[in-house]
Formats: sequence, C-alpha cells, structure tokens
Amino acid sequence: MSVTSAKLVTVFGGSGFVGRHVVRALAKRGYRVRVAVRRPDLAGHLQPLGVVGQIHAVQANLRYPQSVARAVKGSDAVINLVGILQEQGRQTFDSVQAEGARAVATATAAAGRATLVHMSAIGADAASASQYARTKASAEAAVFEAVPGAIVMRASIIFGPEDGFFNRFATLARMLPVLPLVGGGATRFQPVYVGDVAEAIARAVDGQVVGGKIYELGGPEVKSFAELIAYVCEVTGRKRLLAPLPWPLASLQAGVLEVVDKLTFGLLPDAIKMTRDQVTLLKSDNIVSEAAVAEGRTLAGLDITPHSIEAIVPGYLWRFRKSGQFEAARPS
Repeated sequence: MSVTSAKLVTVFGGSGFVGRHVVRALAKRGYRVRVAVRRPDLAGHLQPLGVVGQIHAVQANLRYPQSVARAVKGSDAVINLVGILQEQGRQTFDSVQAEGARAVATATAAAGRATLVHMSAIGADAASASQYARTKASAEAAVFEAVPGAIVMRASIIFGPEDGFFNRFATLARMLPVLPLVGGGATRFQPVYVGDVAEAIARAVDGQVVGGKIYELGGPEVKSFAELIAYVCEVTGRKRLLAPLPWPLASLQAGVLEVVDKLTFGLLPDAIKMTRDQVTLLKSDNIVSEAAVAEGRTLAGLDITPHSIEAIVPGYLWRFRKSGQFEAARPS
C-alpha cells in the first residue's frame, strides 16, 4: 500500500468505532488522513492502518471552533463522525452534536473547496421527544445551511467487532439470567455493518455520491429488538429468559440508573447504563424509509451490497460463549 493521492481528508472522531474503519477505507485509497480528536495521544492504534506518514492525529475539540478551523485548514474533504449516546459533564447533545456539527460545517465552508460528509442517524427528527434525535436533526440543518452540497449519512444500528450493541447484550447475557425487552421488544431495526458504512463515506470522498442529500444506511434485514436479543443468545449459546419491560417501568429503571451513574461518577459499567432519552428513542422504529429506497439514497443506491449480521456477528461474539470458539453449539 502506498500514498497515491495528494488529497488530504480530515476526519473528526476518527479514533472511534466507526472512525477507525473510515480511516482504514481512506488509507487504502491512498488519501492522506488527518484525524482530529480530543486526545491525539490515544489515537496511536490508527497508525498501522496506513503507510508511514499517511495518518496523522491532531488535537481538536468541537466545543472550540478555533481548534476545528485549524484541523480543517488545507483539507480537500472533511468528515464529521462525532456523536454521543449519553450526556456527561460538558459533553452535552447540544454542544457536541448540534453546535459541534455547526462548527465543523462553518469551518468547511470557510475552507472554500472541501467536500463535507456528516454522519447522522436514522430517526433524526426536529419534532422528536428524544433530545438525541432533535440535536441530530439540528446538526443536519446546520450542515446544509453552511454547506448546501454536503452529504449526510444516516445509519441504523451499526455493528462490527467493537460495536456497542451486540457486544453489550452479549455481556448482559453472560451476566444476567433474564434480559429485559424494553417496550416488549417490538421496535424494529435494520443493523448495518460498519465496513459498509465506511465504504459509503469513502465513496462520498471519492466524488461518487451526489451532494446535498441525506442517505439512509441499513443492512439487508429488518429485525425487532426481541429478535436481535434472541439472536445474541443463540450465537453465544446462552439460554436466557426474555422478559417484556413496559415503557413506564423502563423509564423508571433508566432514571434510577442515571442517578446511580452520577453518584458513582460515571463508573457504572457501560453494559448496564441506560437513560430515559434512550428509552424514548426505542419507541420509534429505526429503519430505512420508503422514500430513501425509492430515490436510491441507500447502500444499494450507492452500489454497495450490505453484509448481513449472520455473516459478521458470530465471528466476534464467540468470545462470549462459555468455552469461547470451542464451545459446542448448545444452550447453557
């Protein structure tokens, strides 16, 4: 692999789960990659993804526009992958997702010639009861206001070896005899492989994606929350009771967990953390819209064949079996 392009791509949030796959996809194409993160010293794991000098980490914080502008300077393309699922301290939905996106878009517009790709989420809605969803919608509006030709990628649940969904519930299945199904588990999802998301973003940088539009990224299958949890139990070989948890009880439980998490200064294990805002999000399906399908604003429309969860997930959930990859295919 060698650097074949003089183009520089700045990736905000490039050290995270989705970020490392995006950086890999860009490096394979020969781009120079500038990874903008709050802690560059913790981004060393990205270096092996490219050749010497191809990937460079710089300090930037979306809450400080000047640092964002420095990170964008000289870039041919800018990718914003920054997002949070839970507020903590100064890292609020408004400051990170809404105002942070505005800062990146404003800096990109000032750069004059850079392509902007913004990572959002299916369910972004200015009228949503969820603050997460509202700030995602605010971010999209700010992006298009500053850069009308920007490309927005909305994704359903993203899965892959380091994901926060299948790994989380596999951890819970190992810990608990009963797994709660929030709202009865009827919410529908369309899990999408992180490698497919990264490929879509890389193609946007390549100039193969029409700008000024919102694309919705989902996998080949739509499954309910209950079906996904049952699948986790099947793959990990653990027989667990799946118990419906009514919405009011789910909200109450989430509220208690929020208090406990604050009292323990954030030391509550990630696997059992849950917020009332997340419960609110679960009240809406998280799937690609019919309009996006009809207009070709999907992975298929970008000529990307999405991977199924069956093709990827068992390859990294084997570690949750009692005897790892040597565990016989039987429930425990």
